[in-house]
Amino acid sequence: MIDRRSVITAIAAAAALPFAPRAAFAQAAMSRMTAYGFSFQGLKGGDIRLADYAGKPLLVVNTASLCGFTPQYAGLEDVWTKFRDRGFMVIGVPSNDFGAQEPGGASDIAHTAEQTYHVSFPMTAKTSVKGPNAHPFYKWAATERPSDIPGWNFHKYLVGRDGHIAEAFSSRIEPTDTRIVTAIARALNT
Repeated sequence: MIDRRSVITAIAAAAALPFAPRAAFAQAAMSRMTAYGFSFQGLKGGDIRLADYAGKPLLVVNTASLCGFTPQYAGLEDVWTKFRDRGFMVIGVPSNDFGAQEPGGASDIAHTAEQTYHVSFPMTAKTSVKGPNAHPFYKWAATERPSDIPGWNFHKYLVGRDGHIAEAFSSRIEPTDTRIVTAIARALNT
């Protein structure tokens, strides 16, 4: 969830400055936030609070069960297994936004991720990652990296220890690609 105090402060400040461009002010307030201010509903209930991982690098990936990139689940599991003991976390965010390639419910998503690809990292409930109904994390990410918004399933955001997006990787870059592995190692060493 978004930190309510930050939002209230930003709204009050915008109202107090009648001549300031409010859209620019709101965008600036949003960019000062960090990823650790958000949470997602878990695929199997409960919440996945990013604050629980504060100070640790995260790879947040929008996923889909019927995509040509779905085999990347295996690579995501590999990098998580390789780095999790050092505090690294992967969060899978199933989304039906691209090509309607995540049409099923929670049990269908869990079956694909867990049974087919042996995923053991946290998975969120199905979530929108683009447009006006995008999850607040993805709206925030768009302000952090406007040229790196998800264009398809399996877009990857690497959040650094400071809670800001350190790197973004397109769907075409495999999770085990040297560029991602090196970025994760760098984030863990900072």
